[in-house]
Amino acid sequence: MADADPARTPASGTGSATPLASPAAEAAVTRRPWLCWTLMLIVPVGLAIGALLYWQSIAGKVSTDSAYLKQDIVSVSAEVGGAITGVLVKDGDVVQAGQLLFRIDPEPFRLQINEANAAIASAQANVIALSNASQLTGTDIEAASSDVAFAEARFERVRALRERGFSTKAEYEAAEQQVLQAREGVRQAQDRQREARARLASGPAVPGVNPQIAVAEARRANAQLSLRRTEVRAPAAGRIAQAERLQVGQQAVPNLPVLTLVRENSTYVEANFKETDLADMAVGQRAEIRFDAYPDVVLKGRVATIGAGTGSEFSVLPAQNATGNWVKVTQRVPLRIAIDGQSSRRLIAGLSSEVTVFTDRAAKR
Repeated sequence: MADADPARTPASGTGSATPLASPAAEAAVTRRPWLCWTLMLIVPVGLAIGALLYWQSIAGKVSTDSAYLKQDIVSVSAEVGGAITGVLVKDGDVVQAGQLLFRIDPEPFRLQINEANAAIASAQANVIALSNASQLTGTDIEAASSDVAFAEARFERVRALRERGFSTKAEYEAAEQQVLQAREGVRQAQDRQREARARLASGPAVPGVNPQIAVAEARRANAQLSLRRTEVRAPAAGRIAQAERLQVGQQAVPNLPVLTLVRENSTYVEANFKETDLADMAVGQRAEIRFDAYPDVVLKGRVATIGAGTGSEFSVLPAQNATGNWVKVTQRVPLRIAIDGQSSRRLIAGLSSEVTVFTDRAAKR
């Protein structure tokens, strides 16, 4: 058949028809091995470049998300007991050092001061009385000495009469006993004088002050100190927290915290790094701090201290791994990160943060 398609004419000697490839198809088949080789080279090179860039991005720095914002917290308590008569702060207030926070009823301590003043006056009166007493002035000693002189003179007369036979033995012994009693009276008067002087004397602890007066003055000073402590003031500048526990009429118990003061000028970050990250870390290295609460805030800082022990060592119940059934756990060491500069957002104690420490040499400059 003259009109048949030459491409579809069966080959001689075969019973089936085989199509013939076009020139474009043959060229594509010829270029395909070069494409495969190109892909086989590009993919590994791309992976190597990506790995290199990733290594460069993490080289010279260590990061952790086990970090929390810390601020010094002061528990404020009353040093004296009594009813609370006035509260001058509430939660969130910013106070300065020495600012009055609340008052305790001062009337009991004013009464103690009055009582101490009365005790001082009584002690002063006793000192004046002792100073003017006959035991101290020596009048008793003079009187007793006169009695001794009279008794000795009488004894001499009786003894003279006794030698002449004009006196009895009983009279002689009575005169002798009278002399002994008079001499004993002198000794007693001298003892009373020494006792009176001892009552007026001052010891080495409070020279120049009578002990009774010193005791009364100490009681007054203690009452005055307690009176001053009825006004509870802020020990440092900061922000008030947990003031809802402070109510007028409530009984303040000494040394029992009633509110909390957060010192905002003592902000730092406690970052817990793995022990395997500490090899290149040192105090003074530069750090970056990010907060989960403020994604747009990035603060600069530096490593202030490296903990003296791992977190487990300072826990209430440290781990005991002395048994045979033991699995090694990577420990974490707390680092204190000092914050440089001021934050544009308010920093709240306990915020979760992420800390990156730059350990390369450039970071130390």
